[in-house]
Amino acid sequence: MYGMEAQVPGRASVTSPSSRPAAAPAVECAPVPSAGGYPTWQKLPLQTTLPDPWLPLAYTTTDSEGGSSPTFAGDVMAGKGKGRIQTPEEWYQCRQPEILQMLQEYQYGHYPDHSLETVKATRNGNTVNIEVTAGGKTGRFSATLALPTTKPAPVVINIGGMTNQPYLQAGIAVVGFDYTSVAPDSNSKTGAFWSIYNGRDIGVLTAWAWGFHRVLDALNATVPEIDSTRVGVTGCSRLGKAALAAGLLDKRITLTMPMSSGVQGLGPYRYHGLSGQDETLENSKSGAGWWTDSTLGTFVNHAENLPYDAHTIAAAIAPRALVIDQGTGDQFTNSKGTSVIVYPAAKLVYDWLGVGDQIAMSVRGGGHCDMSGFNSVLPFVTKVLQNQTITKDYNDLGSYGSPMTTTYPWATAVPHPA
Repeated sequence: MYGMEAQVPGRASVTSPSSRPAAAPAVECAPVPSAGGYPTWQKLPLQTTLPDPWLPLAYTTTDSEGGSSPTFAGDVMAGKGKGRIQTPEEWYQCRQPEILQMLQEYQYGHYPDHSLETVKATRNGNTVNIEVTAGGKTGRFSATLALPTTKPAPVVINIGGMTNQPYLQAGIAVVGFDYTSVAPDSNSKTGAFWSIYNGRDIGVLTAWAWGFHRVLDALNATVPEIDSTRVGVTGCSRLGKAALAAGLLDKRITLTMPMSSGVQGLGPYRYHGLSGQDETLENSKSGAGWWTDSTLGTFVNHAENLPYDAHTIAAAIAPRALVIDQGTGDQFTNSKGTSVIVYPAAKLVYDWLGVGDQIAMSVRGGGHCDMSGFNSVLPFVTKVLQNQTITKDYNDLGSYGSPMTTTYPWATAVPHPA
């Protein structure tokens, strides 16, 4: 199939909700603000614990019913807020799409409308050249293939590199692309993404996520050796944050694999000092403000007013699979906070949706972006992408012990559908 060329018409927005297990009757959803009209930190209660994932934004603001009560913030944090989601049908039809829009507003920037894009892909051996055009502007970059002998194979798309050989031996293709040719890790508006979308308030994490998605378009068009219905995305550190965004924003992603991702990934904005270098919203925004949109910057020194935290991002990926990797020796990110707070809080939502076996926590020894992490998550990858039976317990938090349930008090108020 070498020398293959294909053109891929744009699809509808990739930020549509994840596919649900079955069709459900329509339900009435809480109102959602229009873009640019979301509440500022001054309109949101100070939440010192993780926000209730089942409480719509409309019932979280201080100008909502009961918002002026001195007990309002405490009730919201304890899962006693009014108007909470009660059923999985409400979650998939109302809350999940709301979270996707809210995260684009507050953190990622609004993802470009892919239906307005045309993707042209040309394969030459193990290189796939990708050309994306929208609004009369074009961006170009390429991806590199490593294929196993068994075909068609599931694929893991990565940025920044990974341990290829164990995956190839397991029958999983590995595809990489140069993320800096999509968007540099800086305020410089160069690369394929900014060639088309310069001037928009979009974070670089979202630009890199867009790169993952356009690579998948190209693989679909030119690489029949890959089974595009079994797709993982991964990266480490800031690239793990990008892989998380990629999995969140495209329902074609089967498995999301953020490694050592930290704040703006799956490190909590709250409880940020449990391990690592005390990575916070403030120091991450100061050091690399371009990762996320300008709106997130308005919450600097007000992170506890955010109506979400990392567990919300993780929960919004369900029912699709998520494996989180952290090293106990990570000197930078808050591995303990991710492991004992974010993961178990998100798992409560996965369990409630009946897909608790689709979320996993890989707690390993080693430091930040230790390549052993890719081996640590591999059994779960084979379970999800190849339907393998595994024995490794991904609910084992290792030396971190048990979940810190006091950090998400709404755990005692998980909705019970009638």
